[in-house]
Amino acid sequence: MKKRKLSAAERREENWGWIMVAPTIIGLFILNIWPFIQTIYTSFCEHLGFGKYKFIGIQNYADMFGSAEFWKATWNTVWFCILTVPVGMVLALFVAMLLNTKVKFKGGFRTIFFLPLVCAPAAVAMVWQWIFNGEYGVLNQILGTNIQWITNSKTAVVAVAIVSVWSSVGYDAVLLLAGLQNIPKTLYEANSIDGAGKVRQFFTITLPMISPSLFSVLIMRLMASMKVYDLIYMMSDSTNPAMADMQSLMYLFYRSSFVAGDRGYGSAIVIWTVCLILLVTLFQFWGQKKWVTYDI
Repeated sequence: MKKRKLSAAERREENWGWIMVAPTIIGLFILNIWPFIQTIYTSFCEHLGFGKYKFIGIQNYADMFGSAEFWKATWNTVWFCILTVPVGMVLALFVAMLLNTKVKFKGGFRTIFFLPLVCAPAAVAMVWQWIFNGEYGVLNQILGTNIQWITNSKTAVVAVAIVSVWSSVGYDAVLLLAGLQNIPKTLYEANSIDGAGKVRQFFTITLPMISPSLFSVLIMRLMASMKVYDLIYMMSDSTNPAMADMQSLMYLFYRSSFVAGDRGYGSAIVIWTVCLILLVTLFQFWGQKKWVTYDI
C-alpha cells in the first residue's frame, strides 16, 4: 500500500513532535543506552587504570562463573527476593484494603505509610541499625534477647529484608489503593445480592480487578530487590562476619569495581544481573496471561 504524502502542515506538526521528544531521546541515549553499551564492552576487557582497557575475551566471565563468591552473591540476591517480594506484596495489599475502608484520617494514614519512601536511605539505615543493635538495640530490649541481628549469618539477610519491606510497603500500597478505588461498587452490590460473602468477593472481584496493579507492583518490586545494594552497604561493612551471607550481586559489583579496581570483572557482574532481571521479567510477562485480568 502506497504511503500517503503528508501535507506541509502535517510535516510541520511531525517535525515539532520530533523536536519535543528529542531531549528525552538524547538523554536516554547518553545516560542509559551508551553507558550500557560501554559496560558490555568493558565486561570483555581488563582494566589497566587511567581509563585504559585491554580486550581479554570471555576471561572475566570464566573467572566469574568459576567463583564461589559470585554464586553465593547470586543466591543471596535470589534469597533476598524470596524474603521480600511475597511478604511485601501481601502487606501492601492488606494496607491498601485497610486504607480503602471508611476510616477517619485516611489521608493522614496514607502519608504515614508513604513516609519511609521519602526518607533518606542513610537515615533509615541508621535508625534500623540502632533497632537491630545486638547490645543496646530496641528490638532486643523488647524481646529480652541478645541476638546479633546484623552480624549473625542466620539473621543478617532477614534483618535487611525487614528494612526493605518496611521501606517499600507504603509506596506499593498507594499503587494498589488506586486500583482498588477503580473497582465499581455495583459489582460488590450485585455479588452481595447473589449471596456472596466478603471472602468470595475478594477472590472473585477484588483480586481479578486489581491484578494489573499487582502485576506492575510485582515487576517493580522484583527489579528493586534484585538490584539491592544501598541497604546492605549502609547497614553493614566489610568487617561484618556475616557479609558473605548478606552480599548481593550489586554489592559484589561495588567491591570488584570500586574497591578492588577490577572494572572488567565488575561489568561482567552487571551484565549477569541484567540477564537475570530480563529472564525474570520475560517469565512474568509470559505468566501474566494465566492470572492477570484486563477485562471482566
